[in-house]
Amino acid sequence: MRRAVEFLFTRLIRSRLGIALGIAVLVLGVISTARLVGGPSDLTAGLSSRPREPITTVDPEAGDDGVIATPAPESPRTRPGELTPEQTATRFTTAWLGGGTATAEQWQASLRPLSTPELTEKLSGAEPAGVPAEKVTGTPTLRPRTAVFAEVLVPLESGQLRLELVAPDGRWLVDAVDWERE
Repeated sequence: MRRAVEFLFTRLIRSRLGIALGIAVLVLGVISTARLVGGPSDLTAGLSSRPREPITTVDPEAGDDGVIATPAPESPRTRPGELTPEQTATRFTTAWLGGGTATAEQWQASLRPLSTPELTEKLSGAEPAGVPAEKVTGTPTLRPRTAVFAEVLVPLESGQLRLELVAPDGRWLVDAVDWERE
């Protein structure tokens, strides 16, 4: 027995294997002690104020406030005798596409009566040669947003023209032009 104890202290504890075994025994001892002192192993057992039912933040009596319950937008209002949003968009598109033979000044002058002053200013440096399409391939699609704001999509042979129209006084004018390639 004495030889075994002597072997343990002189050779095994001083070797790498002995040091690793000693660290492993120490770690297991610390973990075991922590589990004994730490309390129950069920993590939810210590929660005293845990709700029994799911927490809701919506009053079930208030109705549905989701996207499905969003009311349909108002129909666009047009002053009597003025163009509808679709008519304005069609005329603007015709003038926008028809500038191939006109000078920049003539082209911009044809767009001016159908555009807001802000859009006219933005188009002041534009050239008709920069228009990326030549002809309309379908009927315009109206997307009313409010009574005085609408979006019109015009299909062209190489993409889609998106026009935003406003009518604060009942007269529809194009306020923004966007081009979407197919």
